[in-house]
Amino acid sequence: MTEQAIVAMGAVELAASIRERRVSCAEVMTATLDQIARLNPRVNAIVALREPDELIAEARGLDDALARGDYRGPLHGFPQAIKDLEPVKDMKTSMGFAPLRDFVAPADGIMVERMRRAGAIFIGRTNTPEFGLGSHTYNKVHGVTRNAYDQTRTAGGSSGGAAVALALRMLPVADGSDYGGSLRNPAGWNNVFALRPSFGRVPSNTRDLFLPSMAVNGPMARSVRDLALLLGVQAGYDPRAPLSLDGELALEALDLERDFKGARIAWCGDMNGYLPFEAGVLDTCRAALETFRHLGCEIEEANPAFAIDAVWRAWLTLRAWQGGSGLLEVHKNASLRAQMKPEAVFEVESGAKLTAYDVSAASAVRSQWYEAVRSFFERYDYWILPTAQVAPFSVELDWPREIAGRPMETYHEWMKVALPVTMSGCPVVAAPAGFDAYGLPMGLQIVARNHAERACLELAHAYDRETRWVAKRTPKLLSERDG
Repeated sequence: MTEQAIVAMGAVELAASIRERRVSCAEVMTATLDQIARLNPRVNAIVALREPDELIAEARGLDDALARGDYRGPLHGFPQAIKDLEPVKDMKTSMGFAPLRDFVAPADGIMVERMRRAGAIFIGRTNTPEFGLGSHTYNKVHGVTRNAYDQTRTAGGSSGGAAVALALRMLPVADGSDYGGSLRNPAGWNNVFALRPSFGRVPSNTRDLFLPSMAVNGPMARSVRDLALLLGVQAGYDPRAPLSLDGELALEALDLERDFKGARIAWCGDMNGYLPFEAGVLDTCRAALETFRHLGCEIEEANPAFAIDAVWRAWLTLRAWQGGSGLLEVHKNASLRAQMKPEAVFEVESGAKLTAYDVSAASAVRSQWYEAVRSFFERYDYWILPTAQVAPFSVELDWPREIAGRPMETYHEWMKVALPVTMSGCPVVAAPAGFDAYGLPMGLQIVARNHAERACLELAHAYDRETRWVAKRTPKLLSERDG
């Protein structure tokens, strides 16, 4: 099997090939490292890469284990680069913050621990913005990550490195995290899939176990079946995360086939003019809706009956409280504060202005919004929104200051289309929507009821089977043999 055939395989196919010993873990590692050497210098998606000799030796060890009948799980022999926010034992975890460039994590996070137990080999990290703040992946430690389809454009973020590594076949699957669109935005802008699960579905080590962040970890992949495979590894209750969810998702068989005749879909549109969009974004997404009609779905433009600006204002408060709390100790140190990006300082200083009553009031709005969304899903089976309000912008820009002539109030307002989903707690799959007139990708958010990850995966799988965007429109870098 050629190296290009190896890296082109999806995760489900690769797992079967390794398990049946049609390809060795060492061959997979060699092919992956060669692909990274060829393409990563063009995009800077994978950072802090380990030494190749160490990685190939580790892969050979897993080949030996398989020969003894010791099959670790569905990621046996998979090269994996973990997002540079999540701790990986004995590996650097900089979070894109210069003073942490040499910090080595003493232990795996819960999600990483599960991936390691399932047979993954950790080869390095995927790049992320400083502290994961902002949907554009750049920092002073590792630099900027460039879009897989146009290297003059942003990869999105904060899981930008993961999305680009997937799109360029440098990883079979990837992990990511999402607070305000950090799985969804880069997936949409790099023509791959991502799943933001319900709160608690994928447990994580957080500083506060009982007032958890709205951030969640989740999978990214080039197909929906591959998403399901990685989610099956990541998900499930852990006593170290007392609010984590128990219960089977029944993903083991990866059978996501379902008839969607008569399924009711609500299309977001621009929320009655509330959301500004760059020209062409809604056109691309509306064209993608025709595939759902072809599947038999009934579509109408609708949104939950609630003042959406109140959701935005509540999100800003909760974000400042949660984001600022996590960075407060860094901010207190004058020498460290001087090295923080302005957006990080903004979160801490915004949080400092809040009272406990402000936070409680914002949380109450969030609860009212959840109830509005829950009632909405009594009428509709799915809610579909774009993954972003603009196309991938220049890597030289930190964030868009306006959309369609409307000024942006904060560094995250331009991703406002993702925030109502975050606030609802509902699971959402980001799926490719297609490409604009300039060849830039855009994505769709496919949202289902709380805890209905499987329903999201089923509709996304049917949509993917009809559109095949990942295979049909590959990045030009893949065919440039000179790298």
